[in-house]
Amino acid sequence: MKNYKYIARDSSGQRKEGFKEAASSNDLLSWLREQGFTPVSVNEMTTDSKKSHQTTSRKRIKSADLAALCWQLTTMVEGGIAVPAALETISGDIENLMLRKVLKQILEKMLKGETFSSSIAEFPRIFNRLAYAMILAGETSGNLSVVLHRLAEYFDSRDKLAKKVKGAMAYPIFSLVFIILIIIFIMAFIIPRFRLIFAQLGSRLPAFTRGFMGFYDILHDNILYIIGGVIVLIVGFVVTNKTKKGHFYFSKLVLALPLFGKVIQQSFIAMFCKTMATLVGAGVSVLDVFDILAGMSGNDIIKSAVIRTKEHIVGGLNISLSLASVGFFPNMVVKMIQVGEESGSLSTVLERTSDHYERKIDSTITMMTSLLEPIMIVTVGAIVLVVVLALYLPIFSMSDVAK
Repeated sequence: MKNYKYIARDSSGQRKEGFKEAASSNDLLSWLREQGFTPVSVNEMTTDSKKSHQTTSRKRIKSADLAALCWQLTTMVEGGIAVPAALETISGDIENLMLRKVLKQILEKMLKGETFSSSIAEFPRIFNRLAYAMILAGETSGNLSVVLHRLAEYFDSRDKLAKKVKGAMAYPIFSLVFIILIIIFIMAFIIPRFRLIFAQLGSRLPAFTRGFMGFYDILHDNILYIIGGVIVLIVGFVVTNKTKKGHFYFSKLVLALPLFGKVIQQSFIAMFCKTMATLVGAGVSVLDVFDILAGMSGNDIIKSAVIRTKEHIVGGLNISLSLASVGFFPNMVVKMIQVGEESGSLSTVLERTSDHYERKIDSTITMMTSLLEPIMIVTVGAIVLVVVLALYLPIFSMSDVAK
């Protein structure tokens, strides 16, 4: 459990501050909403509060920050407060200096006569095309509070999904680094000591030990070349990835990776359905929806599938047939969208489909972790076994001779 400091407002707009233990910031945000509060900010506390405040103030704007902003805007707009007045109130509570500065600039633009949507459009790195399109649709239809509510739920969902995927990627990276550190420790400290012992003994080493020492000598004598080769490979990867053909190849390679490619594809499908449900529910046109979806992923394969789907829709096909003709999207997504189109409840069906794929991501990550744990244990055990056999066989051989 971690300690958090929170700032929130109640239904009457009164500011509330406090401290609470929670497993994560998302859990605390959920608790605040259950208590009838609108979250303003949630910050993890450390032993040095001043340092924590500086870190919080300078951190980049995350999805959780935008979700808290949208929740508060929703409450205040539903209460009849104008957006400029709401922004003025919220900007005084926000502890993230970057977001506070942006909100004040948006407020200045609105006071000069600009609309909310046109004001946030000037900050695309913070408020993406999805946020702009939804707020524009909300202003046009007069349902801004409903749109802000959907946007808050979207940012909450995106934050949770991103943390799941990052957690799935972090475990194998940690495992690989751990194994590399073990090998470096053995090569740097253990093997050289035993080599001195073997040299002092002067007896002929067993074949397995000689082969192990030969492999060690190859690594030791060529370590600079190995490091140089790794650096060249990394630089080559970065340079190639910046080319059109290279980026396309690596995009295809990432999706083909065992387990990891599946997690990446499922996470996109989940966010694709969630984003489309949010935009369609807000009244954004289908073609604008696919323009926004195309910019959601940096993977060329995924982006190409979305763009080709849009082209089929422009050509006269409905959404489900367009998705089916591309061949990238799972049959379940196609069928569910077909049901949504026929029943007139596309937004609701997409929400349920997104929830289904989020559950699939959870099960895939659980399966991947359960597979990687024994693989890591066996790998570390095999490395230790080889080292122990290679270094202790000469000692066992000498004890047999002595007997």
